[in-house]
Amino acid sequence: MFETLALFLWIMLTGVASIGGYIVTKRFVQGRLRYVDAVHKRRAPLLAGTAAGVLALPIVAVFPFIGVGTAVLFGLGVGKGVSSGRREFKQLPP
Repeated sequence: MFETLALFLWIMLTGVASIGGYIVTKRFVQGRLRYVDAVHKRRAPLLAGTAAGVLALPIVAVFPFIGVGTAVLFGLGVGKGVSSGRREFKQLPP
């Protein structure tokens, strides 16, 4: 019973972290970083995702039921949010 509850909690927290990281980052890039040249470079999503994943590692290490996979998926969500936010800004009409 406890294993099922822990698995469900892990899936929920991982989903919220990755989707939340994506949405918050996409809105931040579109709203605040649209005129920053560095966000439009190719390596910006990779750097942002890596930094977010590394910064999330100590946080997920505190909780025994959340693993490294949560930090990795959070980093992927942030990287994808940066990529999507900068792509949509380029497609907006002047």
